[in-house]
Amino acid sequence: MSIKVVTVVGARPQFIKAAAVSRAIRNDHSRRIHEVIVHTGQHFDDNMSKVFFEELEIPAPDYDLEISGGAHGEMTGRMLERLERVLIDEAPDWVLVYGDTNTTLAGSLAAVKLHQPVAHVEAGLRSFNRRMPEEINRIVADRVSTVLFCPTETAVTNLRNEGIEAGVHRCGDVMFDVSLFYRDRARERSKVLTTLGLEQERFALATCHRAENTDDRRRLEAILAALQRISKDLAVVLPLHPRTRKMIEQFTLTSLLDGVRVIEPQPYLDMIALEQAAALILTDSGGVQKEAFFFDVPCVTLREETEWVETVNAGANVLVGADADRIIAAVESAPDERRASRPQPYGNGRAARCIVDVLTRSGKSNGH
Repeated sequence: MSIKVVTVVGARPQFIKAAAVSRAIRNDHSRRIHEVIVHTGQHFDDNMSKVFFEELEIPAPDYDLEISGGAHGEMTGRMLERLERVLIDEAPDWVLVYGDTNTTLAGSLAAVKLHQPVAHVEAGLRSFNRRMPEEINRIVADRVSTVLFCPTETAVTNLRNEGIEAGVHRCGDVMFDVSLFYRDRARERSKVLTTLGLEQERFALATCHRAENTDDRRRLEAILAALQRISKDLAVVLPLHPRTRKMIEQFTLTSLLDGVRVIEPQPYLDMIALEQAAALILTDSGGVQKEAFFFDVPCVTLREETEWVETVNAGANVLVGADADRIIAAVESAPDERRASRPQPYGNGRAARCIVDVLTRSGKSNGH
């Protein structure tokens, strides 16, 4: 008899991670797991949502709650209300959540209050900065989870230091699975370099979306000023997140985009084609930091800390915060050559298979 898993996703990084696990579930010919996909709607426009389901071959959501916008509490509360109804109707054996967004928090809380066991993919990550909403979300999700899937040994150690050892499994990083699966396909199929007139390793790719950077005028201004100065010597391509665009306009910083190649948020294949072709990457995204590492592209992280300490320890990533001079100095000192021989701390590319096996072995939850 198969077990029922409700997968709760809502944001672009979660679609990428869920793609690997959903594929592993579909490729399990014993049909041990029946998956029900719930999309909260946190990222809702086509560039941030629909195109990811199509490109990554994720089944269409069984439920689309269409909840987006509003402050953290408002959004999470609305998600809780709607998710509770879905989970009561579906009565799953497991609720599978990913990462550290408001969707993660709402899915975890809705499930545990119904005594439905939670499995958290990307458990154990810590920035040790509780001013980040993501840090609170991941800590709470880990605390209420029955099964915790860690991408790295560092994540396992973080949980052990917090007294969490039961139900912890180091399966590796599902984003590494996805990157391996799609990297060649992106190079072959994506036309983004031609469309944008870009040459291999002749441009920097930048992303900026975290609230700590976008909602602080001083930090956002410093980051944009650095990108503008860098663009005088090296083309800078900036896929602009909707929230970042809104705050640039609100803070009247639009003039700092002069000289920067601003484009819309990119579909997954185009984005990883850009990442692989970039001379270097500047980002405040955890996922993009890791993809830079996977593709051996130097990374400059626009934060004071990172959950992905392995990338820094390997010399592949440097933390510069939102200081324009530090950003520029890091770009100027970035290595010219790729180092494909780095150790791989993120698993063997079979994390999703491990997750499916663990959930199957864990079996039904006996009516919760």
